[in-house]
Amino acid sequence: MTIAPIAKTILGPIDEIPFGEGRTYAVGPDMIAVFRLRDGSLRAVSAVCPHKGGPLADGQIDNKVVVCPLHLYAWDLSTGCSQSGQPPISVYPVRVDDGHIILGD
Repeated sequence: MTIAPIAKTILGPIDEIPFGEGRTYAVGPDMIAVFRLRDGSLRAVSAVCPHKGGPLADGQIDNKVVVCPLHLYAWDLSTGCSQSGQPPISVYPVRVDDGHIILGD
């Protein structure tokens, strides 16, 4: 598991992300994908596939994995571990506070 340290950042209203979808946010030099799962919980991971740079926020998700839209490699949304033999991706702490997405602790 690769939990990346990051400063507390307010990304925006939770309503920007429909249930079952993801969005990419620029946070300093990093691109971070935040997913709103169908159960309402959030996951935040690196937004760029380590294989060929695919946009992970555009990938398909279930409650456990994100699948890169370019080559269908999969990563666990909670741990960042690859399910298909690729390098891991970073995972970030994320939560909702007063209707806003908060990245970091």
